[in-house]
Amino acid sequence: MENMPMSGNGCGGACRCGHGHGPMRRFMKPLWALVLVVGAAYLVLLARNAAKEHEYIGRPGNARDTIAVSAEGKVTALPDIASISVGVMTEKKTVAEAQQENTAKMNAIIAKVKEFGVAAEDIKTVNYSIYPQYDWIDNRQVERGFQVSQSVQLKVRDLSKIGEVLASAGELGANQVGGVNFTIDEPEELRQQARLKGLEAAKAKAQELASAAGVKLGRIVGFSESDGYVPPVLYAREAAMGLGGGSAAPSIESGSQDVVVNVAVIYEILP
Repeated sequence: MENMPMSGNGCGGACRCGHGHGPMRRFMKPLWALVLVVGAAYLVLLARNAAKEHEYIGRPGNARDTIAVSAEGKVTALPDIASISVGVMTEKKTVAEAQQENTAKMNAIIAKVKEFGVAAEDIKTVNYSIYPQYDWIDNRQVERGFQVSQSVQLKVRDLSKIGEVLASAGELGANQVGGVNFTIDEPEELRQQARLKGLEAAKAKAQELASAAGVKLGRIVGFSESDGYVPPVLYAREAAMGLGGGSAAPSIESGSQDVVVNVAVIYEILP
């Protein structure tokens, strides 16, 4: 009795009942593996789609209905800094003579502009050069001496002192002035104001277009900007002809400057 096989569906041990349990088990294992692989692939696809949705915010795809507009924001302000290039060119028979005179004049100029409140960190040497000079005599080149040139870039933060700085430089031997550029020392706050004005103008334009098209304006899905701030040159090299020999202090006007930000905005549109 102990060695007799069990009847019904309660097969146990090495089954010889013909029910086919061994092949069924072998079939179910790869089936479950396939289900797990498909499930994992589905989860990966969902995660990828979610990531794509965040990735394309600000870079709308072809399926998104959008409207693109551009506008300009502008803020006008007074400059608060002047950049001036002042130089001395000296020609003598020898290099030593030219250097000695040029150095004496330039050092006197630098000392004087410091008296007007120009800080040492706002004075930068931008050129120092020595070149031989020649004459053409009897069909041959004859050396006549040497030319030494030195120039410094000055930042004058007290704009009321610009005329005095230029006049004093001329009195002390400056014979080269590259120009006066008026700039705004820290324009970022003004750029932000111009940026906000540009966004307001872009939104107003987009609302007009959306209203004409019979759609609703959605959220911003793209934004870019370009800086239109270019400081002008208001005092050019030609004015340097008046320098030297105790000339009167010139009247230098700084005027005003525009800080411009051009914006391009893409809005999502809703039906």
